[in-house]
Amino acid sequence: MTLISVLDLAAVLVFAVTGALVAARALLDVVGFIFVACLTAVGGGTVRDLLLGRDPVFWLAEPAPVAVAAVVAVVVFFTHHLVASRHTVIVWLDAVALSVAVAAGVAVAHGLQQPVWVQIVLGIVTGCFGGLMRDVVCNEVPLVLKAGELYVTAALAGAGAAVAMRELGADGLWPLAACTGMTFLLRAGSIRFGWRLPAFRPRPPRA
Repeated sequence: MTLISVLDLAAVLVFAVTGALVAARALLDVVGFIFVACLTAVGGGTVRDLLLGRDPVFWLAEPAPVAVAAVVAVVVFFTHHLVASRHTVIVWLDAVALSVAVAAGVAVAHGLQQPVWVQIVLGIVTGCFGGLMRDVVCNEVPLVLKAGELYVTAALAGAGAAVAMRELGADGLWPLAACTGMTFLLRAGSIRFGWRLPAFRPRPPRA
C-alpha cells in the first residue's frame, strides 16, 4: 500500500465517522447513515480525481474506502448514543480528517507532476468537499462557509506549507507532515481559541 493510499484511507475513516454522526443528528435510518458516511468519506477525493482525469477514481480502483466507510456508519448507528456531545466530536474529528485529506490531495497532485498552484487547489478540494457535501445533504450550515472560521484558510495554509517545503528542497514525509501540522494547528486554533478572519459587516448606504 502506497503512502497516498494510506492517507486517503485515513481521511476516509475519520470523515466517515463525522458523516455518520451528522446523520445521527439528522435522525436518519441505517441506510441514510451509510450514504452520508460514504459521501463524506470519498466526496473530496472523488472531485480531486475527476479534476485530474484519474481513471478510475480511487475508490473504484480499490473499493476498500467505501467498505470502511460503510462499516463505520453501521458501528456509529448502534453506538452513537455513547457520544456525550456529538457536535464537539464532529468538529474535532473533522479537523483531523481535513488535515490528512489536504495532505493526500497535495501528494496525489504532486505525484502526477502538476504545477504548484494545482497542488494547492487540489489539496483544498480534497480536504473540503466531502464535509461540504455532508452538511448540504443533511441541511446544516457547512463548516466551510461559517463566517470567519479558519477552514478553507487552514487547508490553503497547509497545502502551501507542503509546496513551500518541497520548493526549499525537503523531500520524503516532511512536506506532508508540515501540511498536516499547519492545517490542524490553524483549524484547532479556530475551534479552541476562536481564531477568525474578519467577516463582512454590511453598512447602511450613504444618504
